[in-house]
Amino acid sequence: MFTGIIENIGVVKKVTSEGSNLHLTIESEFINDLQIDQSIAHNGVCLTVIDIDKNNYTVTAIEETLQKTNLNELRVGSLINLERAMILGNRLDGHIVQGHVDEIAICHNIVKEDGSWVFTFKYHSDSENLTIEKGSITINGVSLTVVNSKKDTFSVAIIPYTFEHTNFKNLKIGSSVNIEFDVIGKYVARLLQKR
Repeated sequence: MFTGIIENIGVVKKVTSEGSNLHLTIESEFINDLQIDQSIAHNGVCLTVIDIDKNNYTVTAIEETLQKTNLNELRVGSLINLERAMILGNRLDGHIVQGHVDEIAICHNIVKEDGSWVFTFKYHSDSENLTIEKGSITINGVSLTVVNSKKDTFSVAIIPYTFEHTNFKNLKIGSSVNIEFDVIGKYVARLLQKR
């Protein structure tokens, strides 16, 4: 379980394919606090640490994960948003994030405003996922508030701190991002479908 508050921007140091799996070796500032088998959100995707070597650790993404996320676009040198699993008893500063990405969205527009940025994203029009105005959304692991919610598009406002301390600063129109829709909203939608 995560909060969507990014702790560190990691750097991809190595990308290795093995069958349909992809091993990612990441350099991170919190390497000294890691252990094998810990869960870390990578651009919002929960992956398990399988190896630690000096300043780097390695995780594996399986084929299903690669099909639903943008992890297969990572290259050596790519910046990746990182968050360790939350500790029970700490403040929940973002919202409840599972690290289970629902789909990829494409950055449709970026507007620089006076002191902030508004990013607009488009997702699959046939998707059953939805956003609501002022609801929560996770983009590349970052907990954000939805503005301008429509059927298959939504926007988020990014403050300078978030822009500088996440990989939002590297997004361009056409960039793909990992989206995890609000888990409470998904449960409510599923319950209503059953009625």
